[in-house]
Amino acid sequence: MQRPTIDDFREIRRGLPVGAALLFVAALAFPMWRISVDAVQYPSTTLRVSLYAYPHLTGDFIEMARLNHYVGFYFPDPVLVEPNFPVEENAIDVPEWSLGPVAFIGVSLLSVFVAVAPTVDKLKRGLKYQFGGTVLVFTVMLADIQYRLWEAGHTLDPGAPVMGVAGFTPPLWGQYQVANITSVSRFGLGAYMAATAVGLLAVSYYYRDQAATFNELPARIRNGLTGLPDAVRDRDDDTDDEEGAPHHPTTTAAEPDQPETHS
Repeated sequence: MQRPTIDDFREIRRGLPVGAALLFVAALAFPMWRISVDAVQYPSTTLRVSLYAYPHLTGDFIEMARLNHYVGFYFPDPVLVEPNFPVEENAIDVPEWSLGPVAFIGVSLLSVFVAVAPTVDKLKRGLKYQFGGTVLVFTVMLADIQYRLWEAGHTLDPGAPVMGVAGFTPPLWGQYQVANITSVSRFGLGAYMAATAVGLLAVSYYYRDQAATFNELPARIRNGLTGLPDAVRDRDDDTDDEEGAPHHPTTTAAEPDQPETHS
């Protein structure tokens, strides 16, 4: 079976999927999500916790677990693997957290598989399915995370010291307050790396029909930016022509009847 040569990977449509694959794997080494918390119990300290794509926390997670205990909100139980934090008995089960690396490594291997497609037709077809499938995978992951956050916030421990706390849903991005605890959620470096990898797949899909190389990319971008004002101006000119054109009625007025003449 014919395989692409090293020179073939100078093409955008083959080289970028390889770069995306490296980013997907490297993202596992960095936090996907960051949370910072301010509370009256820690008047001079902001607690910070980083969460990874697998059951691993860094930062002030012990202190934050103690703080969350007041309202009965706990870090989830990954079930399938042993995490580096203590799991509360009443924590919700999130076994898919243990499978996070499987998703990242899976889309990475698929990116490499597509990049080494033996023919251009298979490459173009693979880029389409790879880009669509990757977007679907990460969309499902984000939706699942948000659902689990809703579940954790609506299954508070009834035996918590602070009673009567209403259910809440921590956002993936933003600020929220529960009792006297103010939290801010932000994406971590790993999430931005994964988003960049998806962007690389989008660019490679855009250039799927062209054998454009990386050396040509700056000129293509520059020409595209240079031609953008002309395209906008041409569109505006076309609109002005349509607005300034004389109006022609679609129907003709009937001629007045001629008076009859008698000889």
